[in-house]
Amino acid sequence: MTSSESPGTPPGANGPLGVAMIGYAFMGKAHSNAWRNVASFFDVPAFEQKVLVGRDAGQVAAAAAKYGWAESATDWRSVIARDDIDIVDICAPGWMHAEIAIAALEAGKHVLVEKPLANTLAEAEAMTSAAQAARTRGVQSMVGFNYRRVPALALARDLIAEGRLGTVRHVRAAYLQDWLSDPESPMTWRLRKETAGSGALGDIASHAIDQVLSLLGDAVTEVSGRLHTFTTQRPGNHGPEEVTVDDAVWATLTLTSGAIASVEVSRVATGQKNSLRLEIYGDKGSLLFDLENLNELSFLDATVPVREQGFRRILVNEPEHPYLEAWWPQGHIIGWEHTFTHQIRDFLAAVAGGGSPSPSFEEGLAVQRVLAAIEESAAAKSATMQLVQPANTTAAAEGA
Repeated sequence: MTSSESPGTPPGANGPLGVAMIGYAFMGKAHSNAWRNVASFFDVPAFEQKVLVGRDAGQVAAAAAKYGWAESATDWRSVIARDDIDIVDICAPGWMHAEIAIAALEAGKHVLVEKPLANTLAEAEAMTSAAQAARTRGVQSMVGFNYRRVPALALARDLIAEGRLGTVRHVRAAYLQDWLSDPESPMTWRLRKETAGSGALGDIASHAIDQVLSLLGDAVTEVSGRLHTFTTQRPGNHGPEEVTVDDAVWATLTLTSGAIASVEVSRVATGQKNSLRLEIYGDKGSLLFDLENLNELSFLDATVPVREQGFRRILVNEPEHPYLEAWWPQGHIIGWEHTFTHQIRDFLAAVAGGGSPSPSFEEGLAVQRVLAAIEESAAAKSATMQLVQPANTTAAAEGA
């Protein structure tokens, strides 16, 4: 809260919203690009890129200058305490999410945090409680599942909600990468459980699971899962280090609606660079999507005569498609980085309008519960875990 605001005044109500971002590596660069460009294409409330925070003073200063931040800092706690900061964007590794997000919310700052919500279910629950308390004071929070903002996937969600697929029976979600295929790839924080929480599970299965829940507007009731680590040691700074997270995950999810979803993710799928493939099969139609063809959605209408059926390609770049009215003339495709710009636009719109942005921390917690159930099922050697959603979680997600 700025010094000029009264206790009941939402952050930023008396001037431009001051933004602080914590973390400047891969996600920090993507988010910075979005903050830098969003106002050039969308009508959003006024804001200022105040400060970029990182642990290395020299590196964060260089990143701040490069990415358009007014200044840099190394102490996130002092930044959160500043009167001129209204929004905290958390792009730090998962093990830092809970502490920073809870502190920021309690300080009255709106919070955007990268997925997954946290490294553990307990942390995610604590973050959600803090978000619920902050929301009563007009302080908003959101999880950064940026693929919800792919125009083709936003269109897919609309088509499903409109009943174009009828009753959805079966979903296949596969997120495949190969950046760890080489066993000599060096050790990183993403391969240590204490810093990453999990491997492919939290990193990319969280995206796939969020898409299943978001596209269908559904919840998970049962989970069966398996985790596997193909390379158990990797080169470290002082010799071989043990890999303590998974390389690949397989899971079967039973949904409240009765639909069944299969989820497969891997960071050792040689030849697959960043392929999130989704197949949604209903009794009246089907949809296919691949992130490596981000501007395309395939749709089959099973209500027309059989002789006319077949998947048709929809090039999703018309002004009538989600988000695309702000970009280029029709036929000019957009890219992966645009999803973050759309995410910032939606977050700012919710903050300015006093609404709850989506995905909320409750929705992030729902994904976290599935991740935890997959781990538990895998540890139990193929047991099926019953997953009961708290009554308030689904309601909160629907109202977000």
